[in-house]
Amino acid sequence: MTSIGSLVFCTNCGSLLDRSIIPNAILTCDVCKAPNKDTSSKVVISHSKPDAFPSSLRSKLSEVQTLTEDDRQGDAWVQVTCEKCQREWVRFYTQQLRSADEGSTVFYTCECGNKWTQDN
Repeated sequence: MTSIGSLVFCTNCGSLLDRSIIPNAILTCDVCKAPNKDTSSKVVISHSKPDAFPSSLRSKLSEVQTLTEDDRQGDAWVQVTCEKCQREWVRFYTQQLRSADEGSTVFYTCECGNKWTQDN
């Protein structure tokens, strides 16, 4: 039997063996039925330094962000003529309503209250 950390492998065929909680137990390989003595370590301890995984998000955790009403507004402006009042600029947003291999739907809203959609 070969062990790497807490993993135990059969010495006959190399298959991964189920671990036992009993020290020095005899494990039978499910593949080749060979007996193997369990000599793996029962406790695995790993350590990492706090700066081992640098992240720009982690550095921003302490910063407080304030959203205004304009930040919450998800619509953008586009130059499309409204059929009702002839305004040249209207708000729009897109949403995926159909399957992923089809285009998204564009929702338009004019300041006059006119709303319409367009499938891409």
